[in-house]
Amino acid sequence: MPIPESQLETWAHQGAIVTSKLTHEKIRDVISESTVLKGKSFEIYLQGSYKNSTNIRGDSDVDIVVQLNSTFYRDLSNLSENEKQTYTSQHSSATYEWKDFKSDLITVLENYFGKSYVKVGNKSIKILPSNGRLPADVVPCAQYRRYKRYTGVSNKSDYVEGICFWTSTENRFVVNYPKVHYDNGVSKNQITDQMYKHMIRIFKNARTYMDNRDLFDKSLAPGYFIEGLLYNVTNNNFKNTYNQSMFEILNWLHKADFDAFVCQNEQTMLFGPSPEQWNPENAQKFLTSMIKLWNDWGK
Repeated sequence: MPIPESQLETWAHQGAIVTSKLTHEKIRDVISESTVLKGKSFEIYLQGSYKNSTNIRGDSDVDIVVQLNSTFYRDLSNLSENEKQTYTSQHSSATYEWKDFKSDLITVLENYFGKSYVKVGNKSIKILPSNGRLPADVVPCAQYRRYKRYTGVSNKSDYVEGICFWTSTENRFVVNYPKVHYDNGVSKNQITDQMYKHMIRIFKNARTYMDNRDLFDKSLAPGYFIEGLLYNVTNNNFKNTYNQSMFEILNWLHKADFDAFVCQNEQTMLFGPSPEQWNPENAQKFLTSMIKLWNDWGK
């Protein structure tokens, strides 16, 4: 017996957003109004499930990007030698680097929230919950540019904008593209008549349902990877009903070649050996569990 439409409709609902909005606004105001960062060029925005409207009940941490723009890092590998020489002649080394920005940001957050509420993690600065404020992961990062060509200093069409930072534990360089991720998700959601994000929430809730019943370990399928998985599903598999959509999506994924899957940002591959990629064996376990849940519902 397939999962009934009524259950899928319940799973499709978005989780609460009011508290996440207040948490984001509070942290944004604290950072923006700080004298420590006065004169520095940066921007603050949400990423993750709250930003992408794929949050479900039980999602807690609010992911906040604090992006330094006065200093940026770059990938010039796609440029010709002449373009690289032109670029080098027009750019000088930064005096205020990412590590300085991160240090200043930690100071700002500790001064306001207190050191006991601020913990520096491997990739983010964690702000613990208090007085109705949700826990937050603040990512101190710098602008990253993957150049496609180089025609001038201020031509934004020359590059894809991302973010970059170094991990605290391994000092590993990490690049991501949250703005492109968001824009691509919005586009696919529009093309699929809003069904794309509904189906992401259904898959995430089904994962939680299975985890609660010891049918699957939800840590093997983080939400970001589930978004990437469904992003690669062709648009015509998103149908008018949740039941039909889930049936078509599971069948399509069962036959698909995971090797060609990209992240929602379309800049990196979804599967691979890095910590920012999904282990294909874990993805297959998730898909197998989802198919079994569909086929065995009600038994």
